[in-house]
Amino acid sequence: MALTTANIKNQLEEANQAGDPEADKLVSDLIDNREVDGVNALFKTIGTLKPGQDHSHLPPRLAEFLQGATVDPPGWSEADVKAAESFFDHHHGVASMLQGTVGLIGTYLSPTGAFTLRSTGRLGGVKGPGRRLSQSSRLFIGMGDRGALRDGTLAATVTKVRLVHASVRQLHKKSGEWDHAKWGEPVSQKYTAGAICVFSVQVLEAMKNLGLTVSKDDQQGFMGAWHYINHYLGTPDQWLVPKDVDLVTALWRRVRDDEWKETDDGKFMTEQALKFYRENYLPEPSYSPFVAMVRKALSDTYADKAGIPRNAALDTGAKFASAGHSVAGGIGGGMFGGAVDKAVGVNPYDEIIGVASKQFNKIQDYALSHQGDDQPQMHQELGDDR
Repeated sequence: MALTTANIKNQLEEANQAGDPEADKLVSDLIDNREVDGVNALFKTIGTLKPGQDHSHLPPRLAEFLQGATVDPPGWSEADVKAAESFFDHHHGVASMLQGTVGLIGTYLSPTGAFTLRSTGRLGGVKGPGRRLSQSSRLFIGMGDRGALRDGTLAATVTKVRLVHASVRQLHKKSGEWDHAKWGEPVSQKYTAGAICVFSVQVLEAMKNLGLTVSKDDQQGFMGAWHYINHYLGTPDQWLVPKDVDLVTALWRRVRDDEWKETDDGKFMTEQALKFYRENYLPEPSYSPFVAMVRKALSDTYADKAGIPRNAALDTGAKFASAGHSVAGGIGGGMFGGAVDKAVGVNPYDEIIGVASKQFNKIQDYALSHQGDDQPQMHQELGDDR
């Protein structure tokens, strides 16, 4: 039975104490025997995950784990696959960009999530945003590849992420410094469920905030894809985020304001992510309207909690245009190189959405080509940049 609206807070509190026993046992052993780097190197050889696949070239305990991880989500069907493919046929580029901005920033609004990420040195330092964005882009972009939900490639990517989560969880526990009474289990099933909600229904809400129309069938398909990912992350059925987009929206809205808080860790992680975008992909004159778009997508309430800076001229101009008025020179007065006046009824964010989506393709290239970052990677040790 998946999560329900009844007694949701009690369900999440129980999930906050739960890890992933099968993955934890394997990864704990790999860490203790200093085998993590060797297994990371083998990740490139695991391109698909399907029942009966030959994993004889892998260490036996890893091969056994992968064989046990091949079962589809309960009730998964061809209709679910087609619905997901329809969403990505229509919205893949924009959704990927928003998952890499609004989605990642949303995970920093979880105090536990922000603390965990910041205190995991390879994710939280100056180079951390690039690493996380590049590796996450493999999932965001790969989940929309035609056939990914059929041929086992998405299942393989997600299972690697599952092992990365286990490595973070085990290293925090082995450090002796994790405050279990305060934080619960590191990278708990509650945190995983929250992240699924952020990357699914929160992204759909962001699209709506930006004036983008997504059909109900496509919304359902997108939610189904994240249900599939949730399953392959090792989540037991009782904490699995449902496929029903309306139910998940109701669940998320019921708990969001309890789960999203303003913290120094969250603001630090957000600042580092935005800095990475500005320095590598969206320099001025594109950066300022890009930040205005992220604020609009996330809403001022949550953007303020994340520490996303305000720009009065851009925000006012965008809101004015959203109301159906012309804005001379586009958002920010021609910040995209002399944009023509926006006509009445034209979405003022269309241009920056297009620019940001194209720039996000560069992150995909980074993920595929940057040495050491082309696969999810487990951690042998923890660093601390706080």
